[in-house]
Amino acid sequence: MKKGLNRNQIKYIAIIAMLLDHIAWFFVRSYTPAWELMHFFGRITGPAMAVFVAEGYRYTKDVNKYTLRLGLFALVSWPCFSLMEYGEVRAEFGVIYTLFLALIALRIYDLDIHWVFRLVMIAGLCWLSMYGDWPILDILIALIAHIWYDNKELRWTLHSLVSLGFMAYIWMAYMSRGWPWWYPIYELGEFLVPLIFIFLYNGESGSKKPFHKWFFYLFYPLHMLVLWYLRYKPFGGF
Repeated sequence: MKKGLNRNQIKYIAIIAMLLDHIAWFFVRSYTPAWELMHFFGRITGPAMAVFVAEGYRYTKDVNKYTLRLGLFALVSWPCFSLMEYGEVRAEFGVIYTLFLALIALRIYDLDIHWVFRLVMIAGLCWLSMYGDWPILDILIALIAHIWYDNKELRWTLHSLVSLGFMAYIWMAYMSRGWPWWYPIYELGEFLVPLIFIFLYNGESGSKKPFHKWFFYLFYPLHMLVLWYLRYKPFGGF
């Protein structure tokens, strides 16, 4: 067993980070130190899962089953994400939806067709991802992780540049509203992802027990239903 963190362990870190992130959005006073810190660690989840989609695509025994699984759970988690965010079902999807599009983008990239057609289709997927969580960014990160898999220096440099562009966009959105520049400082947490994978990830999958495979798929919609109930108390609450 190599030293460092395996894939399962990093996934559990990402799951905890996601839970902290969602709790902060709805139950912690905005822009307090606790709120910023919880979101800082919450920035791990989307990019880390995008990297693992690229690895899953590379190592899966059946890419069709993998695609079907992501697609089904994107559909299942849709109302859960929408209810948690808005208290009603809208055409707003969660991160599994974006990861599903990222997987399709990887498959399109490997098609034996003219690069222009591939580019147009991937651009279309990026547009569709605007209805999901972590839009565009997760698709680009998955593509970078796949295309430059064997060139780690270039891979993580491009990953960081794309993350920087995403953070700049968020920063400009805050500034355009006249809010203090330091409000979105939590976005710097995205730089934790390259650090985790470069210095801590040992490249091993960890235990192959089904529990580890299915935990995220089940935890994702279920925890959002719990947060929806606690936030809106649709049946009277407690």
